[in-house]
Amino acid sequence: MIKSLEAADYGLWDEFVNHCPESTFFHLSGWKTVIERVFGHRCYYFFAEQDGKITGIYPLVHVNSLLFGNNLVSTAFCVYGGIVASNAQSYAELDAEGRRLAEKLAVDSLEIRNRERKNPDWPYKDLYVTFRKDLDTDVEKNMLAIPRKQRAMVRKGIEAGLTSHIDAGVGRLHQAYAESVRNLGTPVFPKKYFQTLKEVFGEHCEVLSIEHEGRLIASVMNFYFRDEVSPYYGGGTDLARDLKGNDFMYWEVMRRAVEKGVKVFDYGRSKLGTGSYSFKKNWGFSPQPLYYEFHLVKAKTMPDLNPLNPKYQLFIAAWKRLPLPISQFIGPFLSKDLG
Repeated sequence: MIKSLEAADYGLWDEFVNHCPESTFFHLSGWKTVIERVFGHRCYYFFAEQDGKITGIYPLVHVNSLLFGNNLVSTAFCVYGGIVASNAQSYAELDAEGRRLAEKLAVDSLEIRNRERKNPDWPYKDLYVTFRKDLDTDVEKNMLAIPRKQRAMVRKGIEAGLTSHIDAGVGRLHQAYAESVRNLGTPVFPKKYFQTLKEVFGEHCEVLSIEHEGRLIASVMNFYFRDEVSPYYGGGTDLARDLKGNDFMYWEVMRRAVEKGVKVFDYGRSKLGTGSYSFKKNWGFSPQPLYYEFHLVKAKTMPDLNPLNPKYQLFIAAWKRLPLPISQFIGPFLSKDLG
């Protein structure tokens, strides 16, 4: 039987997520709360139930935008998603329910953000990869596992006297993040988004900031799930490059995670051929392909909403020149539909 997630079922949903090996932090029910509260998108979270127990889940977000199209995504604003099920019957029933919803809503496409290929007959984007690596229990062995040139960057940050601090709020994170994404030509998410993530996910959502002589250099929001850590949203100020602030920051995330007993470092998604892709490879991480699969409903081709699309280049160039306060004011009106 397929049911829609209600508030009373959140605990059972998350219990399934926490015990199913294929699930990720981005399958947790809290994302439904965050996305609906901050961005106003309708979320359809389905689960399969057999003998009173949840046997599969399927989180879906409806993003209907005049500028960027009408799409159903599992899961918008997240790097991973898709169906997680404990048996083939539950998977098939959830898959059918998702397709029915896509047809009912008359969307352009249904996008599933899988880590593995699930639908061989669906078109998929080979644009993205993820970077994941097992951590050693010995902090120094993790340092030595970083390739020599990148390790030198980390040590320069240490020698510069950089320090790391856990922030209770998200103010400094949003300051560093907003500056970074403006410089990349990308609309910023509202501060409310980060506040809501912190509120909903609590201790599983941690903000780490880097300082030099009391001045903010960089900051990152990390997600903790089971025995994994994922630095998800981050950025650096104008001093970060000179002081190797970002290199030091990610090392501090790794070092602190090991001290907590974390076993896997998930560096997250990057586009092939970008600076982010090269940066993560320089840390000794191997790229693993992501399979973002599409069931086309009204659309004839897969949507192409990414900064590498040539038609967005003029917009990106103009956005980079915006004064930071203006980009922070306008950005949230655009970013809410760029999940």
